[in-house]
Amino acid sequence: MAKKYRREPMPPLLRHGIEYALVIIGSFFVALAFNIFLLPNNIASGGVAGISTITKGVFGWEPGLVQWVLNIPLFFTGLFILGKNFGVKSLVGTLVLPLFVILTSDFEPATPDPLLGAIFGGMGVGLGLGIVFRGRASTGGIDLAAQVLHKFTHLPLGISVAMLDGMIVLTSAIVFSVEEGLYALIGLFATSRTIDIVQVGFNTSKNVMIVTEEINEVRDAIFSEIDRGVTVLSGAGGYTERERRVVMCVVQQNEFIKLTQTVKRVDPGAFVVAMNATEVLGEGFKTT
Repeated sequence: MAKKYRREPMPPLLRHGIEYALVIIGSFFVALAFNIFLLPNNIASGGVAGISTITKGVFGWEPGLVQWVLNIPLFFTGLFILGKNFGVKSLVGTLVLPLFVILTSDFEPATPDPLLGAIFGGMGVGLGLGIVFRGRASTGGIDLAAQVLHKFTHLPLGISVAMLDGMIVLTSAIVFSVEEGLYALIGLFATSRTIDIVQVGFNTSKNVMIVTEEINEVRDAIFSEIDRGVTVLSGAGGYTERERRVVMCVVQQNEFIKLTQTVKRVDPGAFVVAMNATEVLGEGFKTT
């Protein structure tokens, strides 16, 4: 058997340096998408950036300054009320994002089409935030306000975020137009989906559960033909209450058809259930 080598852990100084770099790079992408796609089309797709879009349209206030004025107190309020250590990296994100918004404020808009602005602006913001999250940080803002709301109201955190973002989108529909409010919803959806892609990637693996009487044959066939490991679980029939063995195997998308064909050839009566697995860590998959 080939000797397996354990990956050496990254030196802490290098790891922290990479994480800070990710926070700065991600903040730049957020600011760029905001200035060339969202702001020119009056798309306030949630968050402190959405508030600054509204105040720009109503009062003409500089969005970067508004984001600073809102983000910094929100950060320290969250730090005081929630009693959590949000970390220096999150403070860096809170400070540098408005700075990049100011530095890129003179960039020419990429498109006058609000639909394109919502889609690509949302994707750009999602890309930037996903990179910041990869750096184990955040850019503060509405997420911290949602955590405070969650603490005092005991509403689920996801609902707290949705409520605050929804209020911002609703306000944009009142201030600008219903149509621009709907574009803001599109931008918000594009942001959330892009963050998911940056976090877990495009590739979705399959977690396959196989209930079979031919447990050893199926296991050996997967070993030899698919070259994947398996886990054998103990179970019981819900109706018969008879003890059953279940084979669990995780495969890549392009291996799934071969796996099902192999199982059906070995045991035509096998019961197979497949589920998407978006984050798989371990040998044969991602290691970090």
